[in-house]
Amino acid sequence: MARRKRRFNAFSLSFLDIMSCGFGAVALIFLIIKHDADNQVVEVNQDLKAEVNLLEEEVTFGREQLVLARNTLDTVSDDLADAQGLARRIQEQIDDVRGNIAEIDSSDLELDIKKLQEKIKKMEDAKEKLEAENRQLGNNVRKFIGDGDRQYLTGLKLGGDRVLILMDRSASMLGDKLINVIRRRNMSTREKRASPKWVRSIDTVSWISAQLPSDSRYQIYAFNTEVESAIPGTEGNWLNIDDRDQLDQAIENVREMVPENGTSLERVFAAVRQLSPMPDNIILLTDGLPTQGMERPKANNISGRDRIKLFQRAVKLLPESIPVNVILAPMEGDPYAASEFWRLAQDTRGSFLSPSRDWP
Repeated sequence: MARRKRRFNAFSLSFLDIMSCGFGAVALIFLIIKHDADNQVVEVNQDLKAEVNLLEEEVTFGREQLVLARNTLDTVSDDLADAQGLARRIQEQIDDVRGNIAEIDSSDLELDIKKLQEKIKKMEDAKEKLEAENRQLGNNVRKFIGDGDRQYLTGLKLGGDRVLILMDRSASMLGDKLINVIRRRNMSTREKRASPKWVRSIDTVSWISAQLPSDSRYQIYAFNTEVESAIPGTEGNWLNIDDRDQLDQAIENVREMVPENGTSLERVFAAVRQLSPMPDNIILLTDGLPTQGMERPKANNISGRDRIKLFQRAVKLLPESIPVNVILAPMEGDPYAASEFWRLAQDTRGSFLSPSRDWP
């Protein structure tokens, strides 16, 4: 049997598959190549844009710096012109001074120098004289001017590194006699402050403060039944004598005080022990023996014997080895005061003074 001859067909399945694959490959390659090109263009554009922005910023900054540089140059130019003008004026003044110096006669110059030397010598002599007078008068911070030109031989020991002034401001300081004390006790505050005995006591404190060495320290306590510093708030502390304003203020504060109430030496001597360091000199201004101790007595009257006992009990509170200089303004009706205070001064190696009414 004869074999049937197969017919040729150009569009068979195999041919179409090959063509389809070929066209697909071409399309895929085309798409891939197109996509990568776009990405590269975008990336290149972004890099260029960033570089352009950076260059623009640099240009802007450069323009600003150029403006500042021009302004600075203008300022420097102005300063240079001012400096040149000032230098020119200074040079002119130098030339004028040189001309004046050249015109001065050497003989006149020597004469002027000799006159100046003589004047300096006179001033040095006057200075030495003043220094000698200061050494004679003492190295005082304050001055105390009394009535007339008088010098007093007191025997008081006013030296020391730490000087404590104890000032009695009890009612008995209103007068020398009991009747005057009773009469003034009922007067006004102004009249109490003007009591002659109280004024003398204040002047005594002022005189003592004017005699203290300038390198010492001090404290002023006013006492009756209580103890008060002349500078409030400084209790227990030492003050510098070279602080003139503070010392003047202390004296003014004392002048504003009013004598009143009784006298407690025991309380003020207890306050002495609170000072640190202890004083090396105590000056006590008073007019009699104490009338009470730490507590107020129950009775209105107190005998002389009881006052001596109060005094002796108070003395036991004093620290040892501290000289006590007593200035006593005797009070009527207190006959034991002088002997007791004199014994206190002797036992402590201090001094005792009962001044006249015109002292200091």
